[in-house]
Amino acid sequence: MFEKNKPNIAKDSVPESSSINIIGQGTKIVGEITCTGDIRIDGELKGNLISKGKLVVGPTGIIIGDISCKNSDVSGKIQGKMIISELLSLKATAKINGDIVTSKLAVEPGAYFTGTCNMDSNNQPSSEKRNEENVKK
Repeated sequence: MFEKNKPNIAKDSVPESSSINIIGQGTKIVGEITCTGDIRIDGELKGNLISKGKLVVGPTGIIIGDISCKNSDVSGKIQGKMIISELLSLKATAKINGDIVTSKLAVEPGAYFTGTCNMDSNNQPSSEKRNEENVKK
């Protein structure tokens, strides 16, 4: 009778890919971050970032390193190569210094970008493995 109402921990647990990671303002990380879910950075990362989900860089966020992810909204500062398999959105406060490879790009007036941009419509999951290898080099 009571057995039916017991939660199944394995069944009710949140899938790994839906996790949201947050690096808060005032936090500094040195090293590589690899995650399967979404990630928001309001602090500082010195190192590469690889995510199968969405990357959000807040207005106080700083990344010095290469990035590979599915989608990204950038309001902060990035110095390094960005490989975004779907949509990269640069907000008005974004400051990017590095090369970009993406399928779709949205740039708000006021965003700062120095580097090259390659709009690759074939930048899909089959090429993500190659892109992740390039980020690791």
